[in-house]
Amino acid sequence: MADIQLKSLTKRWGAFVGLKPMDLHIGDGEFLVLLGPSGCGKTTTMRMIAGLEDASGGDILIGGKRVNDLEPKDRDIAMVFQSYGLYPTMTVYENIRFPLKVRGIPEAEHHDRVMRAARTVELTEFLDRKPAALSGGQRQRVALARAIVRKPKVFLMDEPLSNLDAKLRVSTRAQIKNLHHELRTTTIYVTHDQIEAMTLADRVVVMSRGEVQQVGTPLEIYDRPANTFVAGFIGSPAMNLMQGTLKGGVFEAEHVRIPGLAGPDGPVTLGFRAEDASIAATGEIAAPIYAMELLGDA
Repeated sequence: MADIQLKSLTKRWGAFVGLKPMDLHIGDGEFLVLLGPSGCGKTTTMRMIAGLEDASGGDILIGGKRVNDLEPKDRDIAMVFQSYGLYPTMTVYENIRFPLKVRGIPEAEHHDRVMRAARTVELTEFLDRKPAALSGGQRQRVALARAIVRKPKVFLMDEPLSNLDAKLRVSTRAQIKNLHHELRTTTIYVTHDQIEAMTLADRVVVMSRGEVQQVGTPLEIYDRPANTFVAGFIGSPAMNLMQGTLKGGVFEAEHVRIPGLAGPDGPVTLGFRAEDASIAATGEIAAPIYAMELLGDA
């Protein structure tokens, strides 16, 4: 295992800036999630760490060693992609074994390592099947086993659950979390799904338009968002944001007056989450109701 340091890492294509200078330290054994909407720079960041994209500036260090000029195969990382990337003519056993053959691992070790990886992701009964005979969740587990069998320093996962249905996403997400708990391998996970980020991550990096908006634990970015983008992006439903003014500790907006707040007088954006709001015991609700979502008990 190893820690990862990104020092002023940038990516440009001509005049377009895909990633603004990024400084980040990912601890040894940490599960870090890069979270943000499409085009925010999260996959670009991962591809530069993997060596699939050249950095325009800055340094990438894995285990204290600068790897900018190393080929992907020499960085001792394993990647799990959204598209599985399995060989259709090979059995599950041979798909898992393939990285060992490519890297010249002694053949005497292959069987034990394949079986250990297969047991970790509960695939032992499917080893003789080919990918076409597997469900989407089983194929994703084969991809995970193929990454595990190498015992790399770092796992890189690029939206690995996007092709699964909702129920499979939940079960596979739990399996990935359990895998990390057992293996404690440094992991970077890219997703646009905030539920994945909030349930999997030790820390979350929220990104927008090629720039880091906030880095923190899931609880930190939920309870104390750094700006209105993070506040509006994190949470389901997202935080309510209301424009108004604060004067003498009283917030006022159209049809709204809330006393007892602290802060300087002037225009402000008031943010509150649905679970922090309640209907008053008296008075009328002077607002139209457009929709209701039955999400169960809080």
